Amino acid sequence: MALADKKVLVLAADLFEDMELLYPVYRLREENVSVTVAGLDDKPVTGKKGHGPVQVQATLEEVSEEQYDALVIPGGFAPDMLRRSQRVLDLVKAFDTTGKPIAFICHAGWVPISAKILKGRRATSFSAIRDDMENAGVDWVDAATVVDGNLISARGPDDLGPWLRALLVALRNS
Repeated sequence: MALADKKVLVLAADLFEDMELLYPVYRLREENVSVTVAGLDDKPVTGKKGHGPVQVQATLEEVSEEQYDALVIPGGFAPDMLRRSQRVLDLVKAFDTTGKPIAFICHAGWVPISAKILKGRRATSFSAIRDDMENAGVDWVDAATVVDGNLISARGPDDLGPWLRALLVALRNS
């Protein structure tokens, strides 16, 4: 039970990419990691393919970086809503400042872009936001999963396996 003492925060908003939220939540829980799904408010969220409603356990106002060992940001259309929240951006910056793992996938790269933590870092994303990533100063790599320090990024649902394996390694090493 090496991971039973670990806690991971998962950011959620409506129109998340269904598998990019659900797979990490269930996979981390398989490893006895405590997972909290936090939303912009206390209302349940629904995936862009219709999965849900998924109940959030906390609002973003109720959580802080100090309570968690890692942050997960699923993709879909949700990141466009999440990055408009100053609370989200402050949380992302706090996780980065402390060097805690930040795992983001697909369109979720928009959130660390808006938090301004990607300049000079290596990462990947869904190809449609490659220009956004590069314009933010990212050394963009077309790979299933890219690990750069505490950042763990992946292109999309096909990369969920290697992405979660990299996050689990980071949690074991923290």
